[in-house]
Amino acid sequence: MSEEQNSVKPWGGRFTEATDSFVERFTASVQFDQRMYFHDIQGSIAHATMLAEVGVLSGDEKQQIVEGLEAIRSDIEAGNFDWSVTLEDVHMNIEAELTKRIGITGKKLHTGRSRNDQVATDIRLYLRDEIDSIAVELTRLQLGLVNQAMQHSEVIMPGFTHLQTAQPVTFGHHLLAWNEMLERDFGRLIDCRTRMNQSPLGAAALAGTTYPIERDTTASLLGFDHPTRNSLDSVSDRDFAIEFCAFASLLLTHLSRASEELILWTSAQFNFIDLPDRFCTGSSIMPQKKNPDVPELVRGKTGRVNGHLISLLTLMKSQPLAYNKDNQEDKEPLFDCIDTVKDCLRAFADMIPAIEPKKEVMYEAAKRGFSTATDLADYLVRKGIAFRDSHEVVGKSVAYGIEQNKDLSEMSLEELQQFSDVIGEDVFDVLTLEGSVAARAHVGGTAPTQVKLAAAEALERLKKR
Repeated sequence: MSEEQNSVKPWGGRFTEATDSFVERFTASVQFDQRMYFHDIQGSIAHATMLAEVGVLSGDEKQQIVEGLEAIRSDIEAGNFDWSVTLEDVHMNIEAELTKRIGITGKKLHTGRSRNDQVATDIRLYLRDEIDSIAVELTRLQLGLVNQAMQHSEVIMPGFTHLQTAQPVTFGHHLLAWNEMLERDFGRLIDCRTRMNQSPLGAAALAGTTYPIERDTTASLLGFDHPTRNSLDSVSDRDFAIEFCAFASLLLTHLSRASEELILWTSAQFNFIDLPDRFCTGSSIMPQKKNPDVPELVRGKTGRVNGHLISLLTLMKSQPLAYNKDNQEDKEPLFDCIDTVKDCLRAFADMIPAIEPKKEVMYEAAKRGFSTATDLADYLVRKGIAFRDSHEVVGKSVAYGIEQNKDLSEMSLEELQQFSDVIGEDVFDVLTLEGSVAARAHVGGTAPTQVKLAAAEALERLKKR
């Protein structure tokens, strides 16, 4: 590249040597940051509008700039725009094209700002729109879960601790547990959006500008709550990107836990649910296989998103104020994190409403493993026996059941009374699976009545978003 070619760069005036071709490619970001074109143009139009209001631009100049930018946006959306690595990034590509189209007026657009506050503004605008899109998809997933929970509020399945049968629960109750995780994730997403919604535009390179700008105007035009308070922090802050990736890591962790359970439940060993064929694939060698690829991929992508969070934390950990070229590395992890979250949410939101529980299989599984043992212990306590003594009585009853291959509910009254003479005929009211789940009729409990109530309340919350 010649010195004349290098002078095309907007910062090339003090340079006497052309940028090395490898360095040019190595330092360019247009390959990935061009996805922010809409928001870059949005920010530039707001900036030009403000400059005209304070008298830095004339009305005609502002009109030329706005019309030129809108034409460029149309060309990009139509696929008729040539992106140049020589011009480094989305900002310089658009500015250079604007100047090419409208002449010297295009060079006036950058008055009172820097690429530092420009990119900080663009990323926030872009991420804000993506957060709004993700919030809609997360809500769609939650609605699917809650509707399934309402529909299957009385379907009994085993509840587990240590992946061992613990106590009977309802399938609806289990699905609502997943929804509680996602409810917290939604709150974190909205918190992130609230903290992020401040405008860095006008911070310029790092110290502000000598031009008579009105930062409240551009903040308002761009839908920000207010301008940022410190110019140094404005151009170097990437907390919002890290916070989004932290949200994404927790969200994917929750989806991964749900994925693990779906994978287990579709196995021949559990056989709890039917996952429609459209969410599965087969084996190239084993014709009987039906693999739960969608939840497996979501489980795998969790590591990818966690990696992006670590990348951004590491990126920022040693940076002095203010802007550094390191910050160019914030975009690829953030962009991929956004894309991955949206894909995983779409997959889950489509899949969850299509799941069919195998009620009889779940019920039979809940009968195995002495899942109502705690109910028997509670029954004995209500009869006046100390809990530790009742615990021992039940333990002996379970040992007998293992020996005889009988569940507690399958034992006769005489068999049960050999362990405690306070046991009466009413014990069978609590030893059935239905009696066990129905007895937990309190807020947060697994009783069908409580599950229906909790699902109805969740639906009301979701409808208010």
